[in-house]
Amino acid sequence: MNGEPQFSIGDLARRTGLTVKTIRFWSDRGIVPPIGRDPGGRRRYGVEAVARLDLVRTLRELGLDLATIRRVVDREVPLAEVAAAHAQALATQIRVLRLRHAVLTTVARRGSDPEEMELMHELARLSACERRRLIDEFLDAAFTGVDTGPALAGVRRTLTPELPEDAEVEQVEAWLELAELSRDPDFRAGLRRMAEQHAADRAGATGVRRDAVAITRDQVGPALAAGVDPLSPAAEPVVAAVTARYAQLCDRPDDLDLRRRLLARLECANDPRRERYLHLLSVVNGWPTGESLAPALDWSIRALHARTAE
Repeated sequence: MNGEPQFSIGDLARRTGLTVKTIRFWSDRGIVPPIGRDPGGRRRYGVEAVARLDLVRTLRELGLDLATIRRVVDREVPLAEVAAAHAQALATQIRVLRLRHAVLTTVARRGSDPEEMELMHELARLSACERRRLIDEFLDAAFTGVDTGPALAGVRRTLTPELPEDAEVEQVEAWLELAELSRDPDFRAGLRRMAEQHAADRAGATGVRRDAVAITRDQVGPALAAGVDPLSPAAEPVVAAVTARYAQLCDRPDDLDLRRRLLARLECANDPRRERYLHLLSVVNGWPTGESLAPALDWSIRALHARTAE
């Protein structure tokens, strides 16, 4: 046959590291056809068979089926086109596997019962539109009918999780917990109380103003860092600064009633579920996790309790 080198299946097996059985199987399906047979009827292959077998092995390791591989090696379809389609299919499979891994990891960590596992499985399988609908329902329950002013749209955006299509396992786990938390009726009610309180604070005010929590965080931070006891006389200037800023927000004088009102606001805001939601939101959205507000709120609540008690 034109004097070119010829190889038996055994020769090809030694050169490629593939088994004789595998080469014969691929040959039977026309992927690596022989160029002829020897006098004993055994198949013989040309030099191009080695390169073809290496290509076939690579494509098989990448997960392509034999029918598609035959079309590629016979140049019936461009390899780039096949690779793009297969990469997309793999991306979908990877996302599904990440979701399953996240559910199983969370179930194992929590020691979940079958009912909770089923709920998490359902939440993990939601489409992007279904996830948005779930969160919109949660935010509607908190804000619909409450006049929180021009900042409402921004607040809704900052409270909306956006799980990426290529989410990491940690993001999926965070989404599962966040979605469950958003369905908690007590948490929903607490968030609505905060929205209503903020609306009452800024009634009649114009423009966007900081809320009681932001005011407290800004004013109390240095006192916390300095180790000021909230019950000590040294805390009085800090409390006065906080209440003065809050009085500006509410457009009313700093008096005992205002301090009690501020105390009620901070006690409502000091819900561990609220802080947990914000932490999970940061993980899902890939945002830096913010500093905990609990120390500032705890400090302020103790300070105000001591100064508003009968």
